[in-house]
Amino acid sequence: MTPKSEMKESKRGHVTHALMIALGTTLAAIGPARAAEDPSADLAKKLSNPIASLISVPVKVNWDTGIGSDGADRFTFLFQPVAPFSLSDDWNLITRTIVPYIDTESPVIGGGSEAGLGDITQSFFFSPKAPTNSGWVWGAGPVFLYPSATNGMGSGKWGAGLTAVALRQSNGWTTGILANHIWSFAGRENRGDISLTFLQPFVSYTTKGATTFSLNTESTYDWSNEQWTVPVNVSVSQLVVLDTQPISLSAGARTYLERPENGPDWGLSFTVTLLFPT
Repeated sequence: MTPKSEMKESKRGHVTHALMIALGTTLAAIGPARAAEDPSADLAKKLSNPIASLISVPVKVNWDTGIGSDGADRFTFLFQPVAPFSLSDDWNLITRTIVPYIDTESPVIGGGSEAGLGDITQSFFFSPKAPTNSGWVWGAGPVFLYPSATNGMGSGKWGAGLTAVALRQSNGWTTGILANHIWSFAGRENRGDISLTFLQPFVSYTTKGATTFSLNTESTYDWSNEQWTVPVNVSVSQLVVLDTQPISLSAGARTYLERPENGPDWGLSFTVTLLFPT
């Protein structure tokens, strides 16, 4: 094994160890919460609803590995604030913004690492305040892609499209799907056009102790290159209250059922979410 390979394995071991500690911390928080029904369980259920009337500020760290011929690692730091606005007695507007910062090793031997801000995605959901008679909650609206990336970490394109979400909650279970499609309409002429479909079916179960177990995919289909990327994510989260501030701690892992030729093999994640009930 070369010195570089040894350094990569050592780094990978440290990252895995750190994220496993994060998972252990999340699981450790579950024990006390199981003792009795926690009133914060309702808040945890709201967090499973992407368009709940709840201000949330998630900060997420994704680590993916096995990228390219050199088995490179990639860190993605995501700032994902969600804010609801009351439009009338019957309707809400919910904004969901994703701001990524990417730090990635070269996928080929001898290449250099790159880091920078990625493109920002912002969705606007117009959603009825009351669920349907059958218990479904839904929202729909426009989605925008902003070419905010630095150091060549993004598409270089302005994009827009439509997004929608539908879900149902019952007896602790949340099932639903979030989807969008984005087309590019302006930007750098030397960059390829964008036509991307995103599909996120999800299911989760929240216990009386405010513990949530989740399963979802975050599938993307690139129509320009006819390529699917399909990561399957499993995670566990625990809602805790520090002083008077509710916080959700979440840790998870993923594997890729479908990926580009030089895409990652698997990854881990950890999320801290600040909650501000409205």
